[in-house]
Amino acid sequence: MNENRRYDLEQRLIDFAVSVLKLVEFLPDDRGGTHLANQLVRSGTAPALLYGEAQAAASRNDFIHKMKLGLKELRESQINMRIIEKREMLNNAVVPSSILTECTQLVAIFSASIETAKRNNIKAKV
Repeated sequence: MNENRRYDLEQRLIDFAVSVLKLVEFLPDDRGGTHLANQLVRSGTAPALLYGEAQAAASRNDFIHKMKLGLKELRESQINMRIIEKREMLNNAVVPSSILTECTQLVAIFSASIETAKRNNIKAKV
């Protein structure tokens, strides 16, 4: 991966994490809002951190493992945001489509990266 593309993904993940942190500030201070805020803070910030770990992976298998964890967290974030939206926890406002779109795009990027790494792993073994 060239340096600019790596930085772009890293920056996108950081920006996504910041967007998540901003979003949770608008959740109600009740039991459900607090629970989903805590969940979303963890799942929405973890992919940036896991991507950083993946860049320093000890092996291709370690890279794949860390990227899979990041993908899991992104999917969890999507579902958390959909619950927030469906429950109308933002005072009848919807989760900004830009953050859901970015999350969907990040899921696609992580999925593609994992598949590429798996293919390269198989080629390296042959």
